[in-house]
Amino acid sequence: MAWDFETDPAFQSELDWIDKFVREECEPLDYVVGNPYDVANDKRNALIKPLQARVRDRKLWACHLGPDLGGPGYGQVKLALINEILGRSISAPIVFGCQAPDSGNGEILARYGTQEQKDRFLKPLLENEIVSCFSMTEPQGGSDPKVFKTRAELIGKEWVINGEKWFSSNAKFASFLIVMAVSEPEATPYRRMSMFVVPADTPGINIIRNVGMREGSEGTHAYIRYEDVRIPEDHILGGRGQAFEVAQTRLGGGRIHHCMRTMGQIRMAFDMMCERVLSRETQGERLADKQMVQEKIADSWVEMEQFRLLLLRTAWLIDKHNDYQKVRKDIAAIKIAMPKVLHDVASRALLLHGALGVSTEMPFARQVIDSYYLGMGDGPTEVHKLTLAKQILRGYQPSDDLFPTRHMPKEREHAFQKYGEFASLTDDEI
Repeated sequence: MAWDFETDPAFQSELDWIDKFVREECEPLDYVVGNPYDVANDKRNALIKPLQARVRDRKLWACHLGPDLGGPGYGQVKLALINEILGRSISAPIVFGCQAPDSGNGEILARYGTQEQKDRFLKPLLENEIVSCFSMTEPQGGSDPKVFKTRAELIGKEWVINGEKWFSSNAKFASFLIVMAVSEPEATPYRRMSMFVVPADTPGINIIRNVGMREGSEGTHAYIRYEDVRIPEDHILGGRGQAFEVAQTRLGGGRIHHCMRTMGQIRMAFDMMCERVLSRETQGERLADKQMVQEKIADSWVEMEQFRLLLLRTAWLIDKHNDYQKVRKDIAAIKIAMPKVLHDVASRALLLHGALGVSTEMPFARQVIDSYYLGMGDGPTEVHKLTLAKQILRGYQPSDDLFPTRHMPKEREHAFQKYGEFASLTDDEI
């Protein structure tokens, strides 16, 4: 039997190195690097590439990958412990080669790509020579991809794609896009679509505008119109009509990785909150000595630790089963918990910093807005609640004993049936 909440000393030393490296190198980098996904930017490359080399030398590059793809094969639990450190910094994931959406897109190519696709797209992606885009969401689709309208028609030896997508992450920097489109319009709802890899320089890819996720942020989520975009027949990923399977392979990992990195943001907000209340005095005493402040600290710690334990347990289950579908319920649960915990902890940190908390000097207003974004990305919270409830209820059977004992729990009825003869006896008679 194994039941352990400790990190082995050898790996803890790696975590300690990562923590110091992120604090001293990556967090300061966030203020000067610009967009870390802009691989064509000379300043970005001058700052990031030397740090990536140090990570490679430490054998911590692309920790989400198995040895067959050049990673250390750490598994999800160790990756969670790493990502909660990397999540503090915008630049850190790309410095360590495990940034979204490239990590999920790489998983798709690794599982479903042909050897030619892997050589052309996956290899440079894993080296961070290029970045990629995941182009799935549609303006009218929302959380129901069954109503997607973007079409891919096979004409001769080419797929011709027409339609609109939005919130296509990092399209402005991407060398290729992974696009989900209807290729089998007469099929059943979950067999109508296929997944395609589309080089970014293909004619007909028109970025209408780049949308930011909050006021003042750089727009990197593209609103794209695909107009007669022609790609070779072999640029399909997986089989025809297999897009849902391909997407769930990607989204299962993507969801838990978002949770891992968000844990880093939650921890950062909590640490800043604690430092604030210990250093700030008002009305003759520290904020930390006021009971209402202590309540906020206690509530935040409990929510944060509950979320972290659920996250690590889910990561452990993925390592155990090596199948996202078998851990679907648990992934849904952490996806539900994530935005609320970030929102609550960041909101308390914001309030305890006063006017400073709502300014751009602090990260809390951004984190609060991000909590809403995280509650919608990779499937909205409400949909994950439905998934979770359905998965839970599959483990139960309906009661067929409605009368006359409908107000008596079965356990109590069973007790009376088994031990009823003792009910009327006194202690002396027993």
